[in-house]
Amino acid sequence: MKTLLTTLALLASTPVVADHGPTYGEHGMALFGGNDALYASHLPMFHVPHDYQVVLQIHLADPALDRAVKKRLDGKTALWTVDPEKFDLDRLQPGAPAPLQRFQADLVQGHFEQGGKTEYRSATVIIDKVWLFRKLSPEVRTRAVARYVQVGNGTQRYLIKEIDSRPDFDHIVSYRASARASTLPVTIARNGVSEPDAKALAAALNALPSAIRGTVYYYTDDLR
Repeated sequence: MKTLLTTLALLASTPVVADHGPTYGEHGMALFGGNDALYASHLPMFHVPHDYQVVLQIHLADPALDRAVKKRLDGKTALWTVDPEKFDLDRLQPGAPAPLQRFQADLVQGHFEQGGKTEYRSATVIIDKVWLFRKLSPEVRTRAVARYVQVGNGTQRYLIKEIDSRPDFDHIVSYRASARASTLPVTIARNGVSEPDAKALAAALNALPSAIRGTVYYYTDDLR
């Protein structure tokens, strides 16, 4: 009887794991930011479970690690990526019934699937804000302009291209804004999937070309 009661007690205390949905998988992300904040941008594709463009503001649960990573990345354009545990991507959607608040991940200098070097293993990533969450359309279509949203509220900001065509390109640009610069999206003429000229981005921002610090991430292969 004692054994039976113990077994029942253990079963009662075991959390029920919900079935995973169609967006469950390993969702790699580009990692960028600096002393103000860290950001992670999902590396999307036009097929399930990766057909979402998602940009997060994050921090690392370990304060010392958080400071160290922010210092190493601080506004720089060298590529870092996040290699996370599997999770349902749609739990990041604002208003999700069971929102994802944290996950474990390796932090990789370079691309985690293309020879990058793992610098920090099993870091706990805390989600502070969802800047962008958009489901991608698989339809083939072409737009004449590229629209960039801005991430960050201070002088260190990032431009992130909205993925709204097929084929398309994933593009993240670091730039230094003036104190009074607008935070509204900007648009520029596009030339297929070629990487836009930094001067065109600066002009759209009403900024000097030197304000563009460089490209953090540019990729086309997964968005054909």
